[in-house]
Amino acid sequence: MNATSFTQTGQGRSAVLRREAFKPVAMSRQPAVVVKAQPSAGGVQDPLMVRAARGEKVERAPCWMMRQAGRYQKTYRELAKKHPSFRERSETTELIVEISLQPWNSFKPDGVILFSDILTPLPGIGVNFDIDDNKGPIIDTPIRSVEQVKQLHDMDFSKVDFVGRALTQLRSEVNNQAAVLGFIGSPWTLATYLIEGGSTSLYKTIKTMCFSAPEVLDALLSKLADAMAQYVKYQIKSGAQCVQIFDSWGGQLPPREWDKWSGPYLKRIIASVKAEYPNVPLTLYANGSGGLLERLSTCGADVVGVDWTTDMADARRRIAPNVSVQGNVDPAILFASQGAIEEAVRDCLRKGGGQRHILNLGHGVLVGTPEEGVAHMFDLSKKLTYADVAQH
Repeated sequence: MNATSFTQTGQGRSAVLRREAFKPVAMSRQPAVVVKAQPSAGGVQDPLMVRAARGEKVERAPCWMMRQAGRYQKTYRELAKKHPSFRERSETTELIVEISLQPWNSFKPDGVILFSDILTPLPGIGVNFDIDDNKGPIIDTPIRSVEQVKQLHDMDFSKVDFVGRALTQLRSEVNNQAAVLGFIGSPWTLATYLIEGGSTSLYKTIKTMCFSAPEVLDALLSKLADAMAQYVKYQIKSGAQCVQIFDSWGGQLPPREWDKWSGPYLKRIIASVKAEYPNVPLTLYANGSGGLLERLSTCGADVVGVDWTTDMADARRRIAPNVSVQGNVDPAILFASQGAIEEAVRDCLRKGGGQRHILNLGHGVLVGTPEEGVAHMFDLSKKLTYADVAQH
């Protein structure tokens, strides 16, 4: 499952890396040494998205799109013909940078997100996987016992060094004109793949384990939470200015079970990261999360992503006022006319509350989406200030 994606050409022009001090991370099994974020000399302003996520007053809502790089773009499809393996594309520094920059070159979004996959860090803890073009992710040996969990080790950053190098280069390429985003999968979401052995529509095995083997599930989720906390810090140190946590399958849990099997482990990650990087915004997104919004907003993240099935005004009322919102235009609207796209974007901006809003889709860009539809939404985001939206 590709949780995000993005674009083109990385020849590594040198640029002053502003605001957050970071260095490439040593390749070892030990947690990376964290470099505290430091203001840059001369007081260079952070990118618009970073400021909006923190709740600083801005003139317009920044905009990026989940899966903003991918198969809907002609440049991506042409690259994929030359490099047909998804893992090659997502685990080769030069290709990661090139793909991550494709939307940047085409649309100039306010956020440039790392082209990667939520399963990418799993080999770093000792889990091998494959990605089949038809079946999706395949886990070699599904985890079903405490003994298997004990065999997992601390993050070996040499297994994901391509991620660190790509983020550092992206930060240089974008040159503070947009925020560079990293991301991870939540413990619950990662555990669904590890326990089910791949993609699932029923989540039967893991949901049964909640009751039949809770000690196994807790051990696995705890291991994943600690590993992902270190992975987030690695991404920040390498250059990420914001990090999104995808609790992609958290919406599959009833709220009562989410409180036990997802929320606590999300809080564990966020608390660990915030203890060392308090000023780096973290976004929490869960698909199908209409019944969980209040819970999501109490996890400690700076931003809560909202999917398109919830009215943004309703979401804004339900999410804590000191938490920013992200979303939530229906991805399908990008197939429609420019007038329909503008109506949807204006509606979302009005209901987003006038500040603390990052404009995005309610899910990723759909395969086959017209590039001109994506371009129009980005163009609108740049011209529609909060003052303009309020007047109409």
